[in-house]
Amino acid sequence: MAEQRAALLAAASLFPVPDGARFSYGTAGFRAEGSTMGPAVCRAGMVAALRSVKLGGAAVGLVLTASHNPLRDNGVKIVDEDGGMMSQDWEPFADALANAPNPDALLQIVLKFAKDEDIRLGEGHSAQVLLARDTRPTGEYLLDAAVKGVNAVIGAVALDMGILTTPQLHWIVRCKNKGLKASEMDYFTQVIDSFRCLLKLVPKDKGADVMNNRLVVDGANGIGGLKLEEIKARISGLDIHVRNSGNGEGILNERCGADFVQKEKVVPLGFGPEDVGFRCASFDGDADRLVYFRIVSSTDTRIDLVDGDKILSLFVLFVREQIDIINGNNDEGNKVLPTRFGVIQTAYANGASTDFLENLGLEVVFTSTGVKYLHKKSLEYDIGIYFEANGHGTVLFSDHFVSQLESLTSEFSLKASGSSQHQAAMRLLAASQLINQAVGDALSGMLLVEAILQYKGWSFQNWCDIYTDLPSRQLKVKVQDRTAIVTTDAERRVCQPSGLQELIDGEIANYSHGRCFVRPSGTEDVVRVYAEASTEEAANSLAKQVAQHVERILG
Repeated sequence: MAEQRAALLAAASLFPVPDGARFSYGTAGFRAEGSTMGPAVCRAGMVAALRSVKLGGAAVGLVLTASHNPLRDNGVKIVDEDGGMMSQDWEPFADALANAPNPDALLQIVLKFAKDEDIRLGEGHSAQVLLARDTRPTGEYLLDAAVKGVNAVIGAVALDMGILTTPQLHWIVRCKNKGLKASEMDYFTQVIDSFRCLLKLVPKDKGADVMNNRLVVDGANGIGGLKLEEIKARISGLDIHVRNSGNGEGILNERCGADFVQKEKVVPLGFGPEDVGFRCASFDGDADRLVYFRIVSSTDTRIDLVDGDKILSLFVLFVREQIDIINGNNDEGNKVLPTRFGVIQTAYANGASTDFLENLGLEVVFTSTGVKYLHKKSLEYDIGIYFEANGHGTVLFSDHFVSQLESLTSEFSLKASGSSQHQAAMRLLAASQLINQAVGDALSGMLLVEAILQYKGWSFQNWCDIYTDLPSRQLKVKVQDRTAIVTTDAERRVCQPSGLQELIDGEIANYSHGRCFVRPSGTEDVVRVYAEASTEEAANSLAKQVAQHVERILG
């Protein structure tokens, strides 16, 4: 135990917390200017190593990235044994450790937490932490800090997996703990093979024309563009052109990438007249967000945007169709493949998308804002699909459902090989292999989109036309205490302060297709106001009216 104490004190001493620094572990992990992140990253390494010890030596991941943030920033996220985000129960410990003012305080926090969690320190436990980083210039320095943090826990081993997309590391951790092949090359092989399988199952009358075959990808000058350049020659059936590939020509996330395209709704840097009219996709800096767009004209910066809501809707239509084919015309009580199918959204999902999904007869449920809430809820279903409008989302297939599907596929191949039911079952299996089961993944999500568009024989315009987004407006209201706002119903209604929700309801009643909610920011002293209505002018007006009520009550 003395050796363990000394190791923790020594590592903490290497990266003292600057005066006034305050780190907070949220959905995005810790994030700040990269040069200031050493203390938080070293201590996150300790958290990851202790998490692995707690999990009996299962692999835990640690990725260095600030996603869609500017190049100067960096961050750190911890990946749990299932490939998902670190258990929320451990976030307060991560916060406390990152903000411990000195090595002695850090040691006391670790000792108390270890006792509470029944983690026996210094007893030669095995633990492994897989490390990865994106292309930011501070990545190498922070990798060293992470390694020192991991090694400060006796028995823990840090394994540097190199420069990866965030979703790749999540996938590798998940596969390693399932005893499956888990290298980057295994990831590429599985993604490419399952995409090829889906293309082989495209009906013969749905051949793609040249316009539908060409895909232009905005890599945000990040790691996703580099990885796509590596493998695009192996992706049959698509003519892929990468812009902002990350090869040094542009600046990471600078007026490009999924976050910029989705929020600004304009053409990203790096695109030219030759891209007008073609289908375009955009990754964010660490490739866990995906949106699509089309450039309307070479003389106009506006775009036609397909955001996460419409990606979700496309996936829903495909999955539902395959399940219906498998089940044929059987009565409700006698389905070949009974499936609990859930669609998960947040309050920020456009109301038109929710109406579209509910009109299909689907179960649409809402969670609080944040991927960790969406992912957790999706796990309750045989198939759970979630997406945020920003393009982060995935499709989760339960192990039980996949096992049933594999059995059915074998049964169909013996009885009626090549039948529509057999092919539908094979498509669902291939989709479960292609889409990243651990986290949103721009690269694998893009390939699933492309396979489905070819399967349906759809153009970009067909996809755009499935529904029309309601105009929306977001505002921020500065307040003295954002915690005065308490919400319920997945943040869609206010329960405190008393009377505010009635005022909001009164304003909504004045507008056709009106919808509005307010929620406290998770990061700054503001209240966020979101409004929708049938016209842009009406959405702006509704947001403004509600913002004035918030300002008057809380200002």
